[in-house]
Amino acid sequence: MKPPRSTWTVAVALSVLAAGGATVAAAAPSSHSAPTGSHEDAQLQALYRQAVAEGGRLVVYAGGDKPGQADYLKQAFEKKFPKMKVDIVVDFSKNQDARVDNQIAEHHVVADVVHLQTLDDFPRWKKEGVLAKYKPVGWNKVYPQIKDQDGYYTGLFFFAFSNVTATKLGSDAPVEAKDFLKPEYKNKLVFTYPNDDDAVLYYFKQLTDRYGFGYLQKLLAQHPTFVRGTQDCADLVGTGDYVASFGTSGGAPGVARTTLPTKSPWVAWPQTGALLKNAPHPAAAKLYLSWLLSKDAQQNSIGTWSARSDVAPPAGRKGIFDYKNMNPLGLGRFMNDRAALDRYKARINLYVGDVKGVNPSDPKGVLGLYPVAQNGTQG
Repeated sequence: MKPPRSTWTVAVALSVLAAGGATVAAAAPSSHSAPTGSHEDAQLQALYRQAVAEGGRLVVYAGGDKPGQADYLKQAFEKKFPKMKVDIVVDFSKNQDARVDNQIAEHHVVADVVHLQTLDDFPRWKKEGVLAKYKPVGWNKVYPQIKDQDGYYTGLFFFAFSNVTATKLGSDAPVEAKDFLKPEYKNKLVFTYPNDDDAVLYYFKQLTDRYGFGYLQKLLAQHPTFVRGTQDCADLVGTGDYVASFGTSGGAPGVARTTLPTKSPWVAWPQTGALLKNAPHPAAAKLYLSWLLSKDAQQNSIGTWSARSDVAPPAGRKGIFDYKNMNPLGLGRFMNDRAALDRYKARINLYVGDVKGVNPSDPKGVLGLYPVAQNGTQG
């Protein structure tokens, strides 16, 4: 997973769909009640006072593949609540959930909040009794399909992967999956290893389900380059000979742009968050989750489609549930069947080869078991 860049945020937007593909109408605030913003802000200020009294510290483990990817959230949160000090540690979700499991087993929990791509972890953690039950401010406005009805976890915002293409291609840029097979793109494509990131793996799974493994063989005949990390992948588009990718988002402003296929499948999902039961800073964790789901933050700070039904989609985009070629609940279902996922990953591995390269979210190997800051500071 990776958060959106400004170009993706403003001009493109990331997306997600509901079960069965039904359109969900936005809920309108009652004319007889106080404005949502003022009511929520009062709740946030009360939580803020509690968090400051607790010590004003917060540690968040966020899924991602590049240090600093979640700084936009850290900066917005600390601007809103200047007496708070928050560290958001970014790493692959598959590493973060292992850290959380280890910290729980070792009775040394340093993370307060997690928001991750590994959607299958949250029902498991709920069953294991390691999550705190908490319904943040704005919880009642969150789409019911993406939250635990008992209040142990909730979707916080939507991330998505689609096409990133060099701006120099103009209208000739590939859009649909089969466009990437055109001979002019040979030796010019770059992808994230699908066997390194489950959301990218699901992207490839949808393509091979629809077009067969023959499509993958033709794609590999284009001699693409595979790299670790969706951000590093997107950042390469428009540089050197690389002109296109799919299964990522963003790209360097002015050099690359993100587009959505209209026919072939793409991927979006609700990045899901929870408060750990033994969190060192529970008041701060409640403040952070409530701020993140507040209408103001969902409109102005997350840079993507909202988890709330009463927030409009990004400019120029359909509602989150209105894309016929994208099912945002699909990734969660894919990840819930780990045996099938691992079988598919093993098959893909035969085609693309073993993952090579250092972890791009921890290139110096400093995070370790108990990081409380991105520089590897331990708890």
